[in-house]
Amino acid sequence: MRATRQRRARARRTAIPTLALALLAGLGATTAGPAAADDPAYPFRDPRLSVDQRVDDLLSRLTLDEKISLLHQYQPAIPRLGIPSFRTGTEALHGVAWLGKATVFPQAVGLASTWDPSLIEKVGSAVGDEVRGFQQERPAGWGLNVWAPVANPLRDPRWGRNEEGYSEDPYLTGSMATAYGTGLTGGDPDHLKTAPTIKHFLANNNEIRRDTTSSDLRPRVLKEYEEAAFKPAIEADAVTGVMTSYNLVNGRPATVTPLLNDTVRGWTDRELLNVTDAWAPGNLVNSQKYYDTQAEADAAALKAGIDSFTGDDTNSAPTTTAVKNALSSGLLEESDIDGAAGHILNVRVRLGEFDPDGGRYGKIDKSVVNSPAHQKLAREAAADAMVLLKNQNKALPLKASETKEVAVVGPLADILYTDWYSGTLPYEVTPKDGIANKLGSSGDVTSSEAVDRIALKNTETGKYVTAGTDADGEALKENATSAGTDAQFDAFDWGAGVLTLRSAANGKYVGYNWANFVNDQAQPGGWFVQQQFKLEKQDDGTYLLRYAGYETRESWWSNPVYLGPTGDDGTLGLVAKENAAHYTKEVVRSGVDEAVAAVKGKDAAVVVVGSMPAINGRETTDRTDMGLAPAQEALVKAVKAANPNTVVVVETSYPTTLGALQKEIPALLWTTHAGQETGNALADVLFGDANPAGRLTQTWYRSESDLPSILEYDNIKYDRTYQYFKGDPLYAFGYGLSYTTFAYGQVKAVKDGYEVAVTNTGTRAGDEVVQLYTHQRVSRDKQPLKQLKAFQRVSLKPGDTKTVKLKVATKDLAHWDVTRSKWVVETGTYDVLVGASAEDIRTRTSVKVKGETIPPRDLAKTTRAENFDDYEGIRLVDESKARGTAVGATENGAWLKFADAQLAAGADEFTARVAGVAPGTIEIRLGSPTGTLVGTAKTSGTGSTYAYETVTAELSAAAKGRQDVYLVLGEGLRLATFSLR
Repeated sequence: MRATRQRRARARRTAIPTLALALLAGLGATTAGPAAADDPAYPFRDPRLSVDQRVDDLLSRLTLDEKISLLHQYQPAIPRLGIPSFRTGTEALHGVAWLGKATVFPQAVGLASTWDPSLIEKVGSAVGDEVRGFQQERPAGWGLNVWAPVANPLRDPRWGRNEEGYSEDPYLTGSMATAYGTGLTGGDPDHLKTAPTIKHFLANNNEIRRDTTSSDLRPRVLKEYEEAAFKPAIEADAVTGVMTSYNLVNGRPATVTPLLNDTVRGWTDRELLNVTDAWAPGNLVNSQKYYDTQAEADAAALKAGIDSFTGDDTNSAPTTTAVKNALSSGLLEESDIDGAAGHILNVRVRLGEFDPDGGRYGKIDKSVVNSPAHQKLAREAAADAMVLLKNQNKALPLKASETKEVAVVGPLADILYTDWYSGTLPYEVTPKDGIANKLGSSGDVTSSEAVDRIALKNTETGKYVTAGTDADGEALKENATSAGTDAQFDAFDWGAGVLTLRSAANGKYVGYNWANFVNDQAQPGGWFVQQQFKLEKQDDGTYLLRYAGYETRESWWSNPVYLGPTGDDGTLGLVAKENAAHYTKEVVRSGVDEAVAAVKGKDAAVVVVGSMPAINGRETTDRTDMGLAPAQEALVKAVKAANPNTVVVVETSYPTTLGALQKEIPALLWTTHAGQETGNALADVLFGDANPAGRLTQTWYRSESDLPSILEYDNIKYDRTYQYFKGDPLYAFGYGLSYTTFAYGQVKAVKDGYEVAVTNTGTRAGDEVVQLYTHQRVSRDKQPLKQLKAFQRVSLKPGDTKTVKLKVATKDLAHWDVTRSKWVVETGTYDVLVGASAEDIRTRTSVKVKGETIPPRDLAKTTRAENFDDYEGIRLVDESKARGTAVGATENGAWLKFADAQLAAGADEFTARVAGVAPGTIEIRLGSPTGTLVGTAKTSGTGSTYAYETVTAELSAAAKGRQDVYLVLGEGLRLATFSLR
């Protein structure tokens, strides 16, 4: 397929003019739709023609400069052809973002927690409708190319952007991405509602130094885990392109990964429009220093498979200049421009942009935005996504007839927070609102945020910190001698020592505006979250007020910065620690005491705790603390002591370590930040109008110590995710409770998979998520403990039984064979495990599969070093800037294992392609890194990490038979390929 595509691109320059003339001659004035005054009948406007014909016709009419202008995110209009401007990149992760009020659905990780692809497709379709509705107005910056879904598998719950993804499992991720993308496209690849761009390709799961860290992907992790999450949506034509990620992969920036053309375009017969992430083209020259000039960088990106550059905001000049320079210097040919421009125009044609009536979806107007149907869907999705974690002694559901007085307390009890890629809430139903709505006039609902109200007094001057009293606030100053309202602040504890301060004077948050600290913010947020502080207690009992907003960005200041008076009028500014003001903290009102008073004697206490999406973990900021904020834990304990009928709602964007609370609290419910209908959906679940059936899409760990470094991407070696994790999780992958119970019959093999009878054995209607896992008992290679292969969410009334069919094909049991670089299904016995979670297996069987036996390695053939079986002290690196992966030793004694190699009658020579600035050696050993030495190859150094030479070594007579071969490398050496002959 890729070869066909390349031939098509090469042929365009010569074939297009002829084709265009033929089309014009044949169609004449019968083609509908205005284009330019002198020729209203262009074939590219004729929907009766194929997409390729229309693209080729339009491309033939564009000048070189016009084609180059299409390669930037902001594509200008071409008036002479009647072509309007076009923009890639409307954000639509869980609703339309940044364009005004629109329906806000649960965060992506919440949508996936429904385990219901059909529902997620409906959500995607609703979002696609709203994108179209906004597009009718077409102000600058809006467009039908949407940047969603996110298919990065959530291998580490500390990733700051955890809420953007779906699951730690690639199969579940792929299923959800396909469903959401299908909804966005409308389901017909030739007639697109919107053009979704799946992101971020590839291996993007850390924010720390995200543009300079390299994600090491050994071939099995690349194929079985990372690519597996992206491939289904592309293969199903549920998305129309990929966005590359900021990070490097195996030493090469993802912006220029050859996988775009070599692999991704091979997953579909459709043309893809691939884009860079924002400002990533400039990183190639700046932070990554991978190329010397932007012309080299942009040329390499186009060659690799990028079509559209996202950089310099609306200013396309740097991009077009770089591309023109690349053309003039011979780094690019016009056919390269034609290929990229053709991909872009292909998508624009399929969107109906050039159709006379705007295409199939051209008449959708803004009445769809936040329509009653979408509000109803948002409520349904939010309820279906909630996960019941604990329900001791049937504490839930609450009975409306017996629950008249309810206290809803906690920092998230009466507010809804949104994340960076969220839309603007058209209205807010908070948890308090939702419960009040549910109880109606017969109920009594009270609330408390349960946060301390404090005042800060400078111990040296005796002056209090004060804020402005009007809506716009004023710069904070030390100018009061008493703690009046203007000197009081509500201190919200978000964990890791981070506080936000809300002024009691006007209800606005204090934030830094690059000059002063002003109480003028409605909520913490923004790209730079300037509303973060830390109160650091000193040995003398006083506090320093540390500004923590900058800590989300590295190296703004070399040292921590604090607050202190910097003006004659006492205005607070940034100072070094030694000049920081020392404050006494006076608690004007105790949040815990207020909450305890609110819950005493009530029929039920609902405590809503969790995260603030702009603070606890977000783009640019990974989490370092997986627990609840200490103040929130203390709140829950105090409320439980005051009212035994306590229900805890944990509202976060990620798994949380709940510590002792998990044992002490009778009922725990988890939700993501679930959008405008959060409160109504929560009340539906708490009072039993909706039976919870959400299931966790990630393992909930007990401690950060259960995880390796966030920068370690080798799931197989480091036992990541439920597939390999051998510890005891707090909550298992796939876990979730219901208000009813389900029984499973015996799983049976049938054509195309398996079936199992599931019965609702309880007294309530409910949904069960039936999950099928497999395990390969014996393999040449380390295999997952369990691996999700199929699932289905089913609805059952009490007493009803349904036979659930779960499709699994033999090919689905394959894994990547590094000895031959291909997928393989090994002959052997496979366990088939069906149940309610990865740890709650209800029925099992086994199947004997006749596949292949992986033969011993043939190291006489040239072997790529990256195809090792095990390793220590190495990094995967770029063999060249264009393509290929090599192995680089980070220390002396680094080693690679090549298991079960057949050296036949004996190998007498070792040959390798190596690079390295300094001299180095490769030892060939048998059995272990310190086993029998059979040869040593030496290099005097090639002077460059990209300059390779061939080195050889004679092998001793011991190099024979069936052996585990180890290559032990000297520090700094790079090894690309080798053989033992």
